[in-house]
Amino acid sequence: MIKTAVRARALALALLCVPSSLVAAPDEAAFTRSIGLRDSWEYLTREVAWPAHWMADGSHFAYRKTVEGGFAFESVDAHTLAKAPAFDQTKLAAGLSAALGRTIAPLRLPFSEFDYVDGGTAIRFEIDEDGWRCTLADDRCALEPHHRRPRGFGVVRDLSVPAANEPQRSPDGQWEAFVRDDNLVVRRPGTQAVTPLSTDGSTGDFYDPETLAWSPDSRRIIIYRVRPGFARHVLRVAAAPEGQRQPALRSQLYPKPGDAIDQEQPVLFDVARHRETVIDAALFPNPYELSAPRWRKDGASVAFDYVRRGFQQARVIAVDAASGVPHAAITEDARTFVFADRRFSHDVDGLGDEIVWASERDGWNHLYLVDGRTGRVKNRITTGDWVVRDVIKVDDAKRQVWFAASGMRPSEDPYFKHYYRIDFDGRNLKPLTPANADHDASFSPDMTLYVDTYSRVDLPTISELHRSSDAALVATITRGDDRQLRAAGFRPPEVFVAKGRDGKADIWGVVVRPHDYDPAKTYPVIENIYAGPHDSFVPKDYWPFGYHSGGDKVIGMQEQADLGFIVVQIDGMGTANRSKAFQDVAWKNLADSGFPDRIAWHKAMAARDPSYDISRVGIYGASAGGQSTLDALLFHGDFYKVGVAYAGCYDNRMDKISWNEQWLGWPVDQSYSAASGVDNAWRLTGKLLLIVGEQDSNVDPASTGQVVDALIKANKDFDLLVVPGGEHTVGRSTGPIDYVARRQFGFFVRNLLGAPSPDWNQKEAKAP
Repeated sequence: MIKTAVRARALALALLCVPSSLVAAPDEAAFTRSIGLRDSWEYLTREVAWPAHWMADGSHFAYRKTVEGGFAFESVDAHTLAKAPAFDQTKLAAGLSAALGRTIAPLRLPFSEFDYVDGGTAIRFEIDEDGWRCTLADDRCALEPHHRRPRGFGVVRDLSVPAANEPQRSPDGQWEAFVRDDNLVVRRPGTQAVTPLSTDGSTGDFYDPETLAWSPDSRRIIIYRVRPGFARHVLRVAAAPEGQRQPALRSQLYPKPGDAIDQEQPVLFDVARHRETVIDAALFPNPYELSAPRWRKDGASVAFDYVRRGFQQARVIAVDAASGVPHAAITEDARTFVFADRRFSHDVDGLGDEIVWASERDGWNHLYLVDGRTGRVKNRITTGDWVVRDVIKVDDAKRQVWFAASGMRPSEDPYFKHYYRIDFDGRNLKPLTPANADHDASFSPDMTLYVDTYSRVDLPTISELHRSSDAALVATITRGDDRQLRAAGFRPPEVFVAKGRDGKADIWGVVVRPHDYDPAKTYPVIENIYAGPHDSFVPKDYWPFGYHSGGDKVIGMQEQADLGFIVVQIDGMGTANRSKAFQDVAWKNLADSGFPDRIAWHKAMAARDPSYDISRVGIYGASAGGQSTLDALLFHGDFYKVGVAYAGCYDNRMDKISWNEQWLGWPVDQSYSAASGVDNAWRLTGKLLLIVGEQDSNVDPASTGQVVDALIKANKDFDLLVVPGGEHTVGRSTGPIDYVARRQFGFFVRNLLGAPSPDWNQKEAKAP
């Protein structure tokens, strides 16, 4: 008690010495309020809806929306507009509770979207990336079986998991094909005797049943013969596994950059003639990946997509069914990278004579109509200094494309997604989503209607039903109401735009201020960073909750701001959804993370706002954001003073092959070392807290361990929190969220505010 009293008097004296322009130290009550902010605020909105999902027959659509106490799933008759519960949530919660072994509240079902299946007699949804199915008659819920083997990260098969090898019947019903003893065989349905079509398959060069595809005329089969790559397994020790005292060893297939990967060789078989044709691979050398083969509608050819290792070339390969001769229907070359996640290809009329193709060849992602026989561009479909984000539907009969795009409206935020329809010849562009907001449109199966769900960070979600022919409003379905949330203290983030490193490009970000913000005071700044080249990350829609503390949504930032900070999030160069030149900054340059743009943005904000103290800037992020957080302290320690890095891929040679070879290329070269937090650990300045889940299956946790080893060898001080059993999202959406949050918050309070954080060890506790 004496020590506690002395500490309290010392703190009081210290606070008396703090200038009135500075923020006072947050007490235990402030920490408790911040950590519990999401739980206090999440259920205060009404009628905020999620994107709609249509029934297969187009008669109804359904969505989740906020109601008092949680979330309700609602269904709407598309013709009468009558609303009804999408299903009985009380009964479904009971069935799901039984399946999960834990209690699920009816208004807190652990999924946000679902689809009706089996003619509307069941629903399907995902929980933590696992598929679930619940039958509505008896509300029985079960995990869906995985019919396809996991292929590591897309390029190495896990041979310890049996392949799905059920016989595939030919379209005419006369044959069944499958793989036996690594070779392709066929048989007549109802019989056991098989006819081998191949004899050259072996364990080291096997026919993969998952790639087997019959031609529409039942005359031919295409299948890939596979030479397995290096099956690298990451090993992790579970120090405190549930239900046992001793640790356990976990193993995971996990190919890394530079590893030998599976090599797929397409082989064509004439079933009646028992003729095998190995497709000449000259047009698709050193593949990173081949897509599943797809037969053209007339059976005259079969096609597959090819990405060359290193991601600098992509092709559509078409194979003549009669001769087995391939040709490159489309070739896409890039000086940097072909953006693998944005590839799109569509065979018009299912024949391949014409192909709708997405390309960044002019510096922006656009659609082209290509002659599938020559590879020549027949005409551009879209054009302009803006990007096609998604293709929703290609209507071959009407020769129209329905798509989403960003940046077409110069007066708006260039990241807002809008929807359009356009003819193949590039004429008759029809905007479908007029509101100045970020849109998510869901179209009926026959494309005659669509539900437009739109919002901004300062505009609660509005959901409307529109007619597709002329975009006319049919009815407003929901209109979000956040009056209770605002009454509780929520304020939407401020949108701020400043010029980037080149003095030309607009850099967009958001600013979150404390609930008791006083412009006469000065506040340290914390940046929430995620700079992965595969997307953009600053929030554009309304829903502010997302992940818990430390996450990428507004409430995670508000929780920290309320402790005496201004918290911001910025999309710098190197991220996606702008021009290719904007994104190309990341090519072989992941350490850049857009920092020159970010720092310019911070300085512009400080020039406008005297309360914005850029002499005290912290940063935090997870995964690629964790890597960027460490890089901020390594390469920009003159600006960033404090960092909290979660689950970072600190050395890209240690991380998954797919993500890293996309941006740093192949073979592994000096660019990997240049971005490495291990090789550059000696550069550390400032204060660093590393947080990692012991069982991270997304980023090898040994990446964190190797940074720790390098920091120790460089004689650097830092803090480390390893969460036993923790996954990649530990502290953000899984694991001991509140504990990890207060560790992060306390770290910033001590090292940016220069104030003590509560001594939680002094609190009375009971044994668990």
